[in-house]
Amino acid sequence: MASRVAAMALAGARPMAHAPGSAANTKSPEWRTQPILNRRGLIARASHRPSCAAEEGVIQWLRSAAAALAIAAQISVSLPADAVLYSPDTKIPRTGELALRKAIPANPNMKIIQESLEDISYLLRIPQRKPYGTMEGDVKKAMKIAMDSKESILGSIPAEHKEEGAKLYTSLLEEKGGLQTLLKYIKENDPDKLSIALASSLDTIGKLELLQAPGLSFLLPQQYLEYPRLTGRGVVEFTVEKGDGSTFFPTGGGEPKSVATIQVVIDGYSAPLTAGNFAKLVLDEAYDGVTLKCASQAIIADNETGKKGYTVPLEVMPAGQFEPLYRTPLSIQDGELPVLPMSVYGAIAMAHSADSDEYSSPTQFFFYLYDKRNSGLGGISFDEGQFSVFGYTTDGRDVLSQIKTGDKIRSAKLVQGRERLVLPSAVPEES
Repeated sequence: MASRVAAMALAGARPMAHAPGSAANTKSPEWRTQPILNRRGLIARASHRPSCAAEEGVIQWLRSAAAALAIAAQISVSLPADAVLYSPDTKIPRTGELALRKAIPANPNMKIIQESLEDISYLLRIPQRKPYGTMEGDVKKAMKIAMDSKESILGSIPAEHKEEGAKLYTSLLEEKGGLQTLLKYIKENDPDKLSIALASSLDTIGKLELLQAPGLSFLLPQQYLEYPRLTGRGVVEFTVEKGDGSTFFPTGGGEPKSVATIQVVIDGYSAPLTAGNFAKLVLDEAYDGVTLKCASQAIIADNETGKKGYTVPLEVMPAGQFEPLYRTPLSIQDGELPVLPMSVYGAIAMAHSADSDEYSSPTQFFFYLYDKRNSGLGGISFDEGQFSVFGYTTDGRDVLSQIKTGDKIRSAKLVQGRERLVLPSAVPEES
């Protein structure tokens, strides 16, 4: 995200909490064309041309800053920012679907199969001669593991879902869009058909993994057991409407409409407290009728009904770990990455509490409108790892770009996952 220093102040933002780009999170300069340093020492850009006097002042300021940075470079041989933020090789999920699939705590053999096929996704991005030999090796590796580990894969599925699991397993190996089809298109050197078949195979893998993951793979800390929690996945459907009487335009064609639908998958596997609190608020109709506010890269919504949520601690699960960290942001510059990255267009996260960045707001959430132009060279948001991300927009991403300040959430409904929501017997005391 563009620096909090460089973000436009959000008119009318509530002081109770702050999201990226909101007024509470912003120190707006009077002008914004010249590159400026944000609080992490990274470059951000803004938008109105300054006067000549302002330009001269900025040039002098930048020279001073450059001198200070040169001194710091002499003191420290290597800077943390040399790590992930500026690495062009950083591999983090770029779609909500991919991030959600990676987050499923499934059978280890299924994860190896998934990683082999996802490697093909990266190889397909190579613009010129594609390494089909490497792709073929990835598919054959996946096939061998799938066949050798059939008993383990199917054995980790609960009895009531074994029949469905067996069908998905067969589909992965043999049916159209499965691994055999991938080999066929690789041998034909057909990247377009391969890409479509690969998406189908990965979708099948995701469904199998969800059957293998009936609940949380870790124990929550004792002090958080009285918070609402989501022990799996849920789906929330927002109906939004224009506040000025205008219409939404479907990108795929069709008639403009005064209302539009946005569907979000919320992930309790990686953020059970945050997703659980949000699901409870949705059930309480806390967001129905809420007015949306737009910042530079966020669409912010807050409870306007007076219904209170829980002050949930900052909750971020680091990649490679098996449980979330609480009240502890990640150090992206040192190479830490979250399982649920914010650097995805349509990510959904809770704003910070007004009192402490170690806690999330009880109610205020935002849709993050990721823009690679306002990120490090590795394509990572400068605020990555600092907020509790708990899901992604999977349907209606085209609607997000059309939302303006003053538009409203007509309704928010929990359409899937109610059975995974565990509600507390009492309200916990805030830490």
